[in-house]
Amino acid sequence: MKNRLTKSSDNKVSQKAVKSEKVKSEKVKKERVKNLKDKRVTNSLISWKVLLFSLLVLYIFMLGQALIFNANENRITTLIGVLVYYLCFTCLVLAVLIGVFWRYFIGRPLKKLSDGARRVAEGDFTVQIPENNKNGKNELDVLIEDFNTMTRELNSNEMLKSDFITNVSHEIKTPLAVIQSYTKALKDGLVSKEDEKLYYDTIIEASQNLSNMVTNILSLNKLENQQIFNSPSPYPLGEQLRKCALNFMDKWTEKNIDFKIEVIDIDINYDQSLIEHIWNNLLSNAIKFTKDCGEIILSSYQKDGYVFVTVKDNGIGMDEETKNKIFEKFYQGDRSHSQEGNGLGLSIVKRVIEIVGAEIFVESSPNCGSLFTVKLKI
Repeated sequence: MKNRLTKSSDNKVSQKAVKSEKVKSEKVKKERVKNLKDKRVTNSLISWKVLLFSLLVLYIFMLGQALIFNANENRITTLIGVLVYYLCFTCLVLAVLIGVFWRYFIGRPLKKLSDGARRVAEGDFTVQIPENNKNGKNELDVLIEDFNTMTRELNSNEMLKSDFITNVSHEIKTPLAVIQSYTKALKDGLVSKEDEKLYYDTIIEASQNLSNMVTNILSLNKLENQQIFNSPSPYPLGEQLRKCALNFMDKWTEKNIDFKIEVIDIDINYDQSLIEHIWNNLLSNAIKFTKDCGEIILSSYQKDGYVFVTVKDNGIGMDEETKNKIFEKFYQGDRSHSQEGNGLGLSIVKRVIEIVGAEIFVESSPNCGSLFTVKLKI
């Protein structure tokens, strides 16, 4: 008896579970159908003018048919013959009207899309199809808009690709040319004993710059193409900031920079290795653009469920044009390239910021230093 009761109760539970699963699946289906509807579509493919015109044509044909019936009411044979000819004429006129409608409202936009797609396939990413959004958008208008957006993105990516290749080739050629010319001078005995050390130091510096650039290119390429990252885990942010700062101690002491660390001890939940890219590149930039005996402040504070990390220096600063371009690949505010670096550090910072879903803010003005602020969730 007990076994029967338990079985019946189990059956009831299983039936409830099945019903709840069905309800959930129906809700999911309804949500999917809602999501399939594009909110940008505000107009139907067949306008009210076309619809009224179609109704008018049908009314005229029906009126003609009524007149034929009235005129040949007592002549069945004649009535049948006239109706056959009339129906053939009606079908011909409707076919012509449907053809005109298709060609004008659907065929022309599709022809433009077809021509545009062919040009894109041939490598022309500047294609833009004229949009007609005066009376709202129908499905074809939305398709044309998406096509134009796609070609703009493809054209932008192509320009970035060509600029990237040009910059890489230029940046690699420069240290290679230095290494080649200085090594040849040493080999041919054109350098005095007093200048040999200077030449060797220059070669070592050029090779280090080349090595750093290749490392940064590989890091940036990996970050841009990597889809799977380590799972975030809690770790102490203050400890990480101190370690990153101490890694640059030789550089800031060499320039007699007054380096201040004012960070709070708090845990954050991120991929530690990714976040470390941010601090290393921001600190490296601050030291590079701060003059001898300058000041750098690394600080952090908590506010509204976020932790803000700031890197402030009193270096050369940036104008508005430079500030708007600093996250672009290979862009360097120092146009003379007198400073070490290759313009990839802040590109890496920007990519990491995008990956982890953080935010970065920049404040700067010429000769007044720069302030980088990173906003992270706690």
